[in-house]
Amino acid sequence: MLREYFSKMKGTTKSPPAVSLLEIVWSWMGAFLGIASVAYINFNLLPDSDLIMIIGSFGASAVLIYGAVRSPLAQPRNLIGGHVLSAVIGVASYQMCNEHMWLASSVAVATAIALMHATKTLHPPGGATALIAVIGSEKIHELGYLYALIPAGLGAVIMLAVALLINNIPRTRRYPEFWL
Repeated sequence: MLREYFSKMKGTTKSPPAVSLLEIVWSWMGAFLGIASVAYINFNLLPDSDLIMIIGSFGASAVLIYGAVRSPLAQPRNLIGGHVLSAVIGVASYQMCNEHMWLASSVAVATAIALMHATKTLHPPGGATALIAVIGSEKIHELGYLYALIPAGLGAVIMLAVALLINNIPRTRRYPEFWL
């Protein structure tokens, strides 16, 4: 029984093939423009406000929507739904359990994963979005449920717009694979 359990950890397939230099360039371009757009708004248009436009989980979203455009986890429904749903869960977890941050953190991420599965919006960076709502700065906590709209929702929409524009320029790429 233990042998069978540990044999699962060997894996069953080989490493995926390398991508072309052109694919690397388009991934870089998309990631640069997507993050630049959100960061520009954060650092130049909102510097004197209490709003935050960029969160760490957007870096992971960039990997998916610009570097793995065909992945089901990178599609618009998953990108936007995963971030917004996870943000709401993260805020609720913080508000209900902030006296026990270990509990708020684990409830936020685990519940976000479960609800993303249930709603077909699984987007791995959503787990980070939920966690940021719990462990983020006081500025994040002060946003409350607005965090689900700005930065999580609006930032994801901006990155999606860039993904739609950039990922459809080369003939070899198409984005999205599906909307709903």
